[in-house]
Amino acid sequence: MKICIRLIVLLVVLIFSCDTENTHYDLLIRNGIVYDGSGKEGVKADIGIVGDTIVAIGNLALYTSKREIDAMEWAVSPGFIDLHVHLDPIMQLSNCESAIRQGVTTSLGGPDGSSPWPLGAYLDSLQKIGVGMNVGYLIGHNTVRKNVMQLENRPPTEDELEQMKLQIRQAMGEGAFGISTGLKYLPGAFSKTEEIISLSKVAAENGGFYTSHLREEGLGLIEGVKEAITIGKEANIGVVLTHHKVIGKPMWGASTKTLALIEAARQRGQDVMADQYPYAASHTGIGVLIPAWSRSGGQQKFKERVSDSTLRDSIKKQIIFSIMNDRGGGDLRRIQFASVSWNKDLEGKTLYDWCVMQGMQPTVENGADLVIQAQLNGKTSCIYHVMDEDDIRRIMQYPHTAIASDGRLTKPGIGHPHPRWYGTFPRVLEKYVRQDSVLSLREAIRKMTGLPAQRMGLKNRGLLKVGYKADIVIFDPQRIKENTTFEAPHQYPTGIHYVLVNGKLAVEQGQFLNKKYGEVLTRMQ
Repeated sequence: MKICIRLIVLLVVLIFSCDTENTHYDLLIRNGIVYDGSGKEGVKADIGIVGDTIVAIGNLALYTSKREIDAMEWAVSPGFIDLHVHLDPIMQLSNCESAIRQGVTTSLGGPDGSSPWPLGAYLDSLQKIGVGMNVGYLIGHNTVRKNVMQLENRPPTEDELEQMKLQIRQAMGEGAFGISTGLKYLPGAFSKTEEIISLSKVAAENGGFYTSHLREEGLGLIEGVKEAITIGKEANIGVVLTHHKVIGKPMWGASTKTLALIEAARQRGQDVMADQYPYAASHTGIGVLIPAWSRSGGQQKFKERVSDSTLRDSIKKQIIFSIMNDRGGGDLRRIQFASVSWNKDLEGKTLYDWCVMQGMQPTVENGADLVIQAQLNGKTSCIYHVMDEDDIRRIMQYPHTAIASDGRLTKPGIGHPHPRWYGTFPRVLEKYVRQDSVLSLREAIRKMTGLPAQRMGLKNRGLLKVGYKADIVIFDPQRIKENTTFEAPHQYPTGIHYVLVNGKLAVEQGQFLNKKYGEVLTRMQ
């Protein structure tokens, strides 16, 4: 009997030894609660990685690896995918620390109508210097329009439209994932819907999708959403209402209408969705308060117009209207300076503070004069505290809303940025999952991974699945914290213990390793 038992034990050992010898991983993640990114509930499982690829998920207790991570029953998720990022500083900040520390492993640049040009050469340069995370790009309508028409306030000629089409087609051929518009910005504000449809058709024919900073996000929000849906329908292209929000007190609550419009379009068979950042404040240039017509032709033309007393009076009245009813929120204290190239002392302060510093009464009229002065002085960006929490939660809960930062790569000491640059993804997991139960953990992860990957058409990222790239985040759902604030924004999150980019550690035990393991992605991959 004892001999039989010994033989059985020996046989079992030999079987497992053989299995182990044939399955030796580069990295094993053990004991994690795995959320695959599809929206399914998490399950306790191990993940085996060879090279940059996930090769096994399950109970891998008897297998060996060169290296192991004990996930300690923390959440193990696909790397977060950010659909809306201003990657402009990437040549200087190519390690992408402010994104990777949030758990972001893939970002899509070129939003709001602005992108590098020519795209192919730019992507080649990025490939040469290396990047910390995976990056892809959209082609920006504003960039292309400015290439062809500068800042002229008129429809394009047939020849100009053809030139723009050629540039869109070129960028799509060089790997752009689609086309973006910034119809609130110049020169996009000068374009008609028909122009956008024509150019979007070119992107659609080449497999791309359309993202839109709407023409208006305040008083004209409903019309802006309808326009984006019309563009999608006429161009036969998928649509993302990017950084979807409701600006200004007069419009608070309008998300019920905008989401109804999106859902109605989807019920008709259109491919329409949104992305969103989880803050009640926006961030953009101070020019958003100034009527677009006054800036037609560029900065010199704007100087000439504000030097004319009649035109200046008209410009000032429209700025006052914007401060009272739209991006200004009706209060100079709601306009906070973020980056001020000509006066760093203003960064972090408000338009109200600037009035006081100038010895002026903090009235809306005086605020409008200072807005004009800021535009004349040069580059100025602001944080606008003008959104309502109920709209944020309603948009976030909509199934077809992805989480996206609308952030910019940064590092401590650069200006006074919006907290979303450091904290978007941890904030959702801390505030809207753990604290307020607006989303379940599995649904939040889906909105950060599987949903944006599907939008981009990524065939091997966004899910924890055998054969997929090993872009992985390991975090403690009970401890993750954004840390950044509007008062002190330059703070990295905590509670994210490991980040893998293409199977290699970019963050280990909470420490950023300053490695460049990312890939430059193109639509054709």
